[in-house]
Amino acid sequence: MSKSVWNPLAKRLVRPLLVLSLSSAALVSLQGCVAVVVGGAVMGTLAATDRRTFGAQTEDKAIVLKGEAAIRRVLGDAAHVNVNSFNRRALLTGEVADEAAKAAAEREVRAVQGVTAVQNEIVVAGLSNFSSRSSDTVITTKVKASFVDTKDLYGSAFKVVTEASTVYLMGRVTHREGDLAARVAAGVNGVRKVVKVYEYITEDELKSMTATPSKVDLNEDNK
Repeated sequence: MSKSVWNPLAKRLVRPLLVLSLSSAALVSLQGCVAVVVGGAVMGTLAATDRRTFGAQTEDKAIVLKGEAAIRRVLGDAAHVNVNSFNRRALLTGEVADEAAKAAAEREVRAVQGVTAVQNEIVVAGLSNFSSRSSDTVITTKVKASFVDTKDLYGSAFKVVTEASTVYLMGRVTHREGDLAARVAAGVNGVRKVVKVYEYITEDELKSMTATPSKVDLNEDNK
């Protein structure tokens, strides 16, 4: 069948799985005690359509773990800093007590093996509360769901991070995709601001990728 027939069907299949995965992930981040078996399986499937190499995906996970551990050792409970990494480019968000703490957090992450760049979006402010962080989790879920519903936008190409109602968009995307995603995210209820943290690729590079993100090959079982 034609691409125009399969693409809507693929998105109908992906959206319920994405919502289930995101809801499970939210429980983990907010409660810290729920083992996500189904969600992990779903995200494992989506990882196969990621535009990063498998090695980069693995390194990104290590960067997050090592970076957050290093920051906790240096700043302790006096800071709330989240580390995210996409294709070895780290994004720091959260709140710290002063500029010295902000600089210390960046220094620790830059020292992590594999990190090629750091974007420091940490603010000097009081620590956010549970209610604010819960609201950010809901916004992230809504943004990702909106990406799935948008034609010509592939949700698995993006990493969405929300901090204090500001949405940070990461990913290896074309300028066209990046601008469209930013417009969609800005239209989600509760979003105060959208910040692009992209690594841009060309349209030709996108066409050359053998696995197109978020599309489902319904003929795979027949091969």
